[in-house]
Amino acid sequence: MTQCPLILISDDDPVVHESLSIYLDAEGYEHISAYDGEQALKMIDERQPDLMILDLMMPKMSGIDVCRTVRLTKSLPIIMLTAKSEEIDRILGLELGADDYIVKPFSPREVLARIKAVLRRFSEPAQQDESIIRFPQLEINLSNYQVKSGDKVIPCTPKEVEILHMLAARAGQVFSREQILSHVWGYDFFGDTRTVDTHIKRIRQKLPQEGVPWALKTVYGVGYKFEVNA
Repeated sequence: MTQCPLILISDDDPVVHESLSIYLDAEGYEHISAYDGEQALKMIDERQPDLMILDLMMPKMSGIDVCRTVRLTKSLPIIMLTAKSEEIDRILGLELGADDYIVKPFSPREVLARIKAVLRRFSEPAQQDESIIRFPQLEINLSNYQVKSGDKVIPCTPKEVEILHMLAARAGQVFSREQILSHVWGYDFFGDTRTVDTHIKRIRQKLPQEGVPWALKTVYGVGYKFEVNA
């Protein structure tokens, strides 16, 4: 990450750009603007921002499609802006790999606080002895957000890597959905806990299910744990 973080604001409303720009300038953040989804993707490639604020309802390409495209190749932190009526899309955005969301109308100070929290999580290096967890046929590397089974890299979103690392680092311990949301998203998360179920489901689909001495287990009525067979 650059010394002065570069924030990409992607929204078709000029008022959003104006209000956020005032607060970003006051904090010393650099910022650039995109007013449609296609322009946002172009700026990501050209300017390599440190974080993107992404509106769901974007012209030319929706925020959902932008998020989906970005997550194919990049771990760029994404904070989504949504309207109160867009709960389903908001959940989908989180499932696709958005790191946070804020409901409109919002306070620019709240957005700034969320930006700081997300950037802090991405900039703080994990301890080397804890960042890489290994089990037979599984390696979870939090320093480069990579999951491997044998020599094969398993494509995972940043949130999937963080959830898997959290559970595997404390094998045998049961975590509630609320605990997973709070730990992985880095603050008191008020979203729908169903997004954890979806993330776990996708992680299971990507990991090998046979011939390995470990598994992601559901503890009904409580949450999830990473279990290792003796």
